[in-house]
Amino acid sequence: MKEYDIFLPLYYNDGAPIEARKFSDLQEYLLERFEGLTYFPQPNKGYWRIGRVTYQDEIVIFRVVTGAGNRARRILLRLKEKLKREFQQEEILIITRNVGIL
Repeated sequence: MKEYDIFLPLYYNDGAPIEARKFSDLQEYLLERFEGLTYFPQPNKGYWRIGRVTYQDEIVIFRVVTGAGNRARRILLRLKEKLKREFQQEEILIITRNVGIL
């Protein structure tokens, strides 16, 4: 089984909030493809440094757990490109972990 965490910003780079519809559309998309998800709606702070400049973002996380293997990877790679465009981001972080289910 694989677990995928999708980290998404709450604000565009100009500081404007990202529309709630984009998050609900993503929820529906993930439900259609993976039949389940966990959404962590509480804002989390993300930090990263490039050179001497530290950047900060407020993010939320969507998680899916699946045994779909290569199919899931293909879906999420396409989704990542779509999210980069829709959320106007240079990068979208998706973390993959191997997990076991009891």
